Amino acid sequence: MNGAGAAAGSRVKVVGQVERVDGRSLTYLEFVDRFMKPNLPVVLTGLTSSWRSSEDWTLSGSDDRHRPNLAFFAQNFPSPLVQVADCSSREFTDQKRLEMSMQEFIDHWVRNSCGGLSNGDCEASLLYLKDWHFVKEYPDYDAYTTPKFFADDWLNMYLDSHPMHRDPDIANHNNEINCADYRFVYMGAKGTWTPLHADVFRSYSWSANVCGRKLWLFLEPSQSHLIFDRNLRSSVYDINDDVSEKQFPEFNKAEWLECIQEQNEIIFVPSGWYHQVHNLEDTISINHNWFNAYNLHWVWNLLHEDYKVAKEYIEDIRDISDDFEGLCQRNLAANTGMNLYDFFIFLTRLVLANAIELYHIQEPKDAKLNSTETAHQFVYNLMQIRDVASKMISTEAFSTENLCIISEENRSAMSDVTKILKEDSFRRLWMSLSEAYVSIGRGQINFDKVRYLNQKGCLSVACLKSDCNVVDDITLLMREIHGPEDLVRLIDTALHK
Repeated sequence: MNGAGAAAGSRVKVVGQVERVDGRSLTYLEFVDRFMKPNLPVVLTGLTSSWRSSEDWTLSGSDDRHRPNLAFFAQNFPSPLVQVADCSSREFTDQKRLEMSMQEFIDHWVRNSCGGLSNGDCEASLLYLKDWHFVKEYPDYDAYTTPKFFADDWLNMYLDSHPMHRDPDIANHNNEINCADYRFVYMGAKGTWTPLHADVFRSYSWSANVCGRKLWLFLEPSQSHLIFDRNLRSSVYDINDDVSEKQFPEFNKAEWLECIQEQNEIIFVPSGWYHQVHNLEDTISINHNWFNAYNLHWVWNLLHEDYKVAKEYIEDIRDISDDFEGLCQRNLAANTGMNLYDFFIFLTRLVLANAIELYHIQEPKDAKLNSTETAHQFVYNLMQIRDVASKMISTEAFSTENLCIISEENRSAMSDVTKILKEDSFRRLWMSLSEAYVSIGRGQINFDKVRYLNQKGCLSVACLKSDCNVVDDITLLMREIHGPEDLVRLIDTALHK
């Protein structure tokens, strides 16, 4: 029996429920202290009532239940190509993926919806639209507002202005589409589901039900080894299957948290928590993957482990390969979504953006605009990046020999600080970071006034000076970054300036 037809969660040991909190009564710092920093899941209520999607995308039903307004999607979002999962067909570690137009997907759903009331036995219930880059595809349609708890989103800030991959051997059309951003819309009929997994990059995620209900089963990271085989290579696909005790000898020891997520509720999924999700009704959800200083070490640990696996897999050709390290990095990008050089370029730009913001807080004229907590946050951000960069130093990919032969595109993107600071893409990232900390309540300022002053060169919303020379001052700290050692030195200098 596959997961779509099984009684979701019936074969596992559930020991607790995910906590529910009214998001309107929760401050950002409380969210950090209670959930983000300790890496614990939570359901947040009361945060979606003003969303445009809550009205446009749904039709009212009985008992205040809403269902998807499929005709609205077909008429207003005629995407030529969306990715759809066939929930009844496994392909490697995931469900088989299909590509079709939005109209084809909607037609299939309606045609097989059993008179408009989908059930688990209908063919359409097995097709699940996933990973739709809605924000990128329809940027002028404001479907929702990201809650302040999730605004410190380094991953999507970066991808809004930078490509994930620079190496031309990696950056192809399909890769760039898949890595355009990590903001998605999911749509599926009752009975559709997602197999057991931990999220990409071991990022955080948040998922908001615009309509419908979902059943979530969560396994905390300390128990994740229990769902793997003896070699820790393959994990359980569907927790509702008759899981082989011979292949997965410790699976029955796993203890799960359960959650039924209602419409208009948002669930926060912490890093490294394996989870399986079932749609109990026709459902539309909005989902983001994201990371920041609080879970950056999870991202690095995954990349480092996957890098070691990539090397081991092709170790037998090391002596005959002209570019062994390059091949490892290409395999890592293909399997994990980014490689170590992609990640280092990302970190370099985040260091510079955070250093610029810290610079403004350290300036007496600007200090009144910022709380001590704001300063602590930028210091914390830089210290967490420093910790990861320190671990990179001893990694083979960053040896002097390998850094000498990386692609020119990667070298240019990571080394010339003066050039980086003048790039429009970096300035957009810097602005996004600066605005994020305003939006989560770490300071208030007149944005119109800032926009006028920013025309003179500075992009920080913390800056009120028309003659700000922050770019020149940061450049004086370091002009070139050749590897993680230089990044550590730049952070140290910025922190002790």
